[in-house]
Amino acid sequence: MRRTVDYFFAPQSPWTYLGHERFAALVRETGAAARVLPMDLGKIFPLSGGLPLPKRAPQRQAYRLVELRRFSDALGVPLNPEPRFFPVAGDPAARLITVVAMHDGADAAMRLTGAVTTAVWAQERDIADTGTLAALLAECGLDAARLSQSEQPEVQARYDDQTQAAIDASVFGAPSYVIDGELFWGQDRLDFVARKLRA
Repeated sequence: MRRTVDYFFAPQSPWTYLGHERFAALVRETGAAARVLPMDLGKIFPLSGGLPLPKRAPQRQAYRLVELRRFSDALGVPLNPEPRFFPVAGDPAARLITVVAMHDGADAAMRLTGAVTTAVWAQERDIADTGTLAALLAECGLDAARLSQSEQPEVQARYDDQTQAAIDASVFGAPSYVIDGELFWGQDRLDFVARKLRA
């Protein structure tokens, strides 16, 4: 039986970046289907007790930087823990990934997600900038028209629906993976995702 994974994430999240290529490889290896579902953490955090980074306690902010360096080193994934364009609005990129998933399918949306997250955390690029998003579409071999399409009301509605689906699934952080109703939170839980998909 082919398993489906609901892949909930925020494109500006460093943890999404650190886990994305490993998740993509796992999906390919197991033949699972990924539903690519960017979500709005700004709507989820108030419901789940989460706080945006600037509002977290100083010791939590400091430890986050330690953990980012640890995971970057351990995984061999290049990452600047304090990139030039962060914090950054994730909604424009999230809508772009959403419209690519709608028109070009999950594989294309996964490819674009990898490019967007890498742009923030390894390339010092501003993913809230339309020029950057246009360049990322081109680098991924995707239709330039997707950028204007991403600004249409129906795409915002789909993004809102994805956020509500995350809330309904009890998602509270990014990335999260839901398989048969079971929630796995965080790129450091991908081993458990793998066990589930291989079972």
